[in-house]
Amino acid sequence: MSQYIIYFNQQWVGEHSAEWFAERGPLANAVVSDMRDAGVLVFAGGVHEDMQAAFTADASGGTPVIRQGQFAPGEQYIGGLTIIDVADDDAAKLWAGRIAEACGWPQEVRRVS
Repeated sequence: MSQYIIYFNQQWVGEHSAEWFAERGPLANAVVSDMRDAGVLVFAGGVHEDMQAAFTADASGGTPVIRQGQFAPGEQYIGGLTIIDVADDDAAKLWAGRIAEACGWPQEVRRVS
């Protein structure tokens, strides 16, 4: 078994009505429930969108320094993630496809090493 992270950048979500998001929530929750039932779910959750609330820990100078804000501000940032433990890439692709379909926006998948 291998762990994979399935995630999306907030900017991939796009502009949608409140009703559209309300319809997507139950679909996404159903996929998470299916992953839990299949025994492959490690963690799933959305990431808080307020980038002003982010902070960094940097120990590259030998001593950890904690600073408010992003380490390297960028145009895109993670909006949500799911970690699964599955047999292979094909199984990870299956779950990523189900999440993408339920959410209505792209998902990126990477193996956790």
